[in-house]
Amino acid sequence: MRKENSSNAINERNLRGDCGTAYTLSLIGGRWKPSILWRLLDGKLRYNELKKSISGISERVLVLQLRELENDQLIKRIVYPEVPPRVEYELTPLGLSMESMLQHISDWGVTHREKAMARTAVNKKATMAIADKG
Repeated sequence: MRKENSSNAINERNLRGDCGTAYTLSLIGGRWKPSILWRLLDGKLRYNELKKSISGISERVLVLQLRELENDQLIKRIVYPEVPPRVEYELTPLGLSMESMLQHISDWGVTHREKAMARTAVNKKATMAIADKG
């Protein structure tokens, strides 16, 4: 647990309050939240469907991220009173309002990932050429 009165926690609260970008990134930032939100743009998903659609995510982390997104009112957890229990997740209106932003972030990432990968390949070739000369 992080101390609520630490200077880091205080600075984070101040930044979230003063900067819309910082606040938004605090809601959707991290490794898995964007993937979860992106998957839910297509509609309701059961927990297992969501887990299978995001390779590499552990159950513990998925549950934690879903709880955080639910607490931030970006997703809604629907529990059906059945045996066995059935749980679905869907975006709230607030979560749905992020669709165009998520699309722009995705488009930007695709464009710049390709450029970064091309630069990395060129740098790797140059490094290998230097190593071969040495």
